[in-house]
Amino acid sequence: MKIEHIENPEFLKQLSVDELGALCRDIRTFLIGSIAKTGGHLSSNLGAVELTVAMHTVFDSPKDQLIFDVGHQAYTHKILTGRATQFPTLRQTDGLSGFLKRSESDHDVFEAGHSSTSLAAGAGMLQAKTVNNQIGHVVMLIGDGALTSGAALEAMNFMGHDDSKHPIIILNDNDMSIGPNVGYLSKVLSKIRLRRGVRGIRSKTLKIIPRPLRSITYSVEKRIKGFIAGQSYFEDMGYDYYGPLDGHDLRTLLKAFNVAKQTSKPCIIHVRTQKGRGYAPSEADQTGQWHGVGSFEVEAGTMPHAPEDHQESYSRAVTRFLTAHAAEHPDFFVITPAMISGSELEQFATSYPKRLIDVGIAEQTALTMATGMALKGVGVFVSIYSTFLQRAYDQVLHDLARHNVHVVLGIDRAGLVGGDGETHQGVFDIPMLSHIPNMTIAHGKDIKELYGLLRYAMTVHRGPMAVRYPKETTPIYTEAIEAVEPIGPSWETVTWGQSATVVTFGSLIGELTEVLNGSDVRLINARYIKPLDIEMLKSIPTDKPLLVVEESQRQGGLGQQILATLATLNRLPKVFDHMAFDDVFIAQGDRQTMLKRHGLDVMSIMQRLESLRHAT
Repeated sequence: MKIEHIENPEFLKQLSVDELGALCRDIRTFLIGSIAKTGGHLSSNLGAVELTVAMHTVFDSPKDQLIFDVGHQAYTHKILTGRATQFPTLRQTDGLSGFLKRSESDHDVFEAGHSSTSLAAGAGMLQAKTVNNQIGHVVMLIGDGALTSGAALEAMNFMGHDDSKHPIIILNDNDMSIGPNVGYLSKVLSKIRLRRGVRGIRSKTLKIIPRPLRSITYSVEKRIKGFIAGQSYFEDMGYDYYGPLDGHDLRTLLKAFNVAKQTSKPCIIHVRTQKGRGYAPSEADQTGQWHGVGSFEVEAGTMPHAPEDHQESYSRAVTRFLTAHAAEHPDFFVITPAMISGSELEQFATSYPKRLIDVGIAEQTALTMATGMALKGVGVFVSIYSTFLQRAYDQVLHDLARHNVHVVLGIDRAGLVGGDGETHQGVFDIPMLSHIPNMTIAHGKDIKELYGLLRYAMTVHRGPMAVRYPKETTPIYTEAIEAVEPIGPSWETVTWGQSATVVTFGSLIGELTEVLNGSDVRLINARYIKPLDIEMLKSIPTDKPLLVVEESQRQGGLGQQILATLATLNRLPKVFDHMAFDDVFIAQGDRQTMLKRHGLDVMSIMQRLESLRHAT
C-alpha cells in the first residue's frame, strides 16, 4: 500500500512482521522527504516509527485511547490514520497541524503542545472508563525527558496505587528531550539500560526455586532485579515493568504490547529508541539541531541558513548579551528548562558551562530555584519561552514576585510563533503577568533597545522583571555590548503629530514608523508595558483619537491597562480603540498572514486609524 493511500490503521492487523518492517521503512523515507520540504519535528518522529506502527497493530484506535505526549513523535500516527496526503501543508496556514488535533481525526484523543501531560490525561480517561463502556485500553506514550516533569511523576504516582485500573505506559527512552536529559531520573534510566540478564529472570528463578516456594517467585525476581540493576524504581511505584526493550524490533514490540494488553495491573513498557533513526545527520545530533527543522537538503544533510546576511535570531542576540554580562559578573547564572538548543544558549554554555543550569522539563523548579538563588545575592536570568512560562504561573506569583527578588525573566517567543500554532503562541504572558504585584514588563522595539532594557533589568532594577523578545531575526548588533546604557521605565515618542495618537510596542514600532513618518500622527513606543508611563499618558490629547495596538491578547493586555488608568486620571479620550487578539486561540500560520487575518497588520491598523480620525 502506498503511504498516501492509507485511510486508517485497520490494515496493519493483516500484515506479517516482515511487511510491517517494510512499511516502517517506507514511512521513514516519506517523513524525511516530506519534512525536508515543509520543515517540522524530524528526529523525534524518525525514532518512533516502529513504536507507533506496533501500537496501532496491537491496539484498536480510536476505541483504545492512544495518548501521545506532545505531537513531536506523532507524525507516523497521523500517517496511519489517513493524513499522509496533507503533509505538504504541515504546520502551514490552514494546513496539517504539527501536533495532535481532535478536529483533524477521531484518533487524536488528546491535544498537547506542552510535554508531560499524557499520564494525567490517561489517568482521567481511566476514571471516565468506570462509567463509559465505549473506552477501551488507555495507552500513554511518553518520552524519558518528559518523565522528569513533576506533572508526569504526579500522575504516575496516582495511577500506580490503584490495582483496579489498567494504565499502559510506554516509555520511549532515547536519552534525549530536545537535547540531552539531565537529573537523577536520567541516571536511574541509565542504570536500567546497562543491566544484563534481567530479562528472563522469571524463567531462571522458576528453575532454581523449589515448586512449593514458587508462589514467592515474583518477590525473589524483584529482589534479583534490584540486585542486578541497582534499583526497582518503577516496581516500587506499583507497576509491572517490562524492559528495556529494543524500540526498533517489531517482533519484540508486538509481543510486549500484547502481554501488556492482557495484564490487569498498571504496567510500564520501557523501550529504547534512537532519536533520528534512519537519517545519518539526525542520528549523530547530540544538541537538538535536527529536532525541529526548517526545510533542508536530504542528500547533503544541510539546512539553509534562514537568517539573511548580517541577521541573527533574537534568541542568539540575547545569548550574546548574556555571555558579555557574565564576563563582567562572576556571580551571574542562567537557568533554562530543557531549552539550551531552543533558546540558542550554546555560546553561553561553551563560555560558562558551570553557570548555565538546565533543570530539565521543570519550569516550576526553574522559577523557584531562581528565587532561592536570588535571595542569596546571586544574579539570575531565566531563559524561557512565553508558552512555557504559563506552566509556572504560581511560582512567578507566589515565589518570585511575593519575595520581590531580583530575577530577570527572558521571555523568548513573545508574540506569534508561526508553525507551532495554538499551543505555542506567545500572546498570554502580558495578561498573565501584568496584574502581579512587584512585576515589571518590558519589550524593546529593536535589538539595541532590547539590550538597553536588559542592561537596566540586570544592573539597576531590584525586583523581578520580564523582558520579552520575539521569534524573529534582527540585524547583528556590531557595537560594544558592554557599552550599552540602561533604559529605565519610560516610553518614547517616535513620530510627532496632532491628529491622533497610536501606542504600541515591539516590532510593530518599526513597521508603523515607516508609514507614519511625515504624517500628523503621534506614535508612542510603550516599551514598558508595566509600569505605564503616567506622565506621557497625561500628555495625550483627550479630544483626538487614541489607538492602542498590541500583538497580545486583548483581555488583560496593554490597551485595557491604559484605558483603566486614563479613567482613573479622568483623561478618557473622546475616541478610544484597542486592536489586539480577541478571546480565541490563534492557529498556526506565518506571522504576517495571521496578523492580517486578525486585523493587526499595518494596512488594517492604518485603515482603523483613518476611520477614527474621520470619526472626530
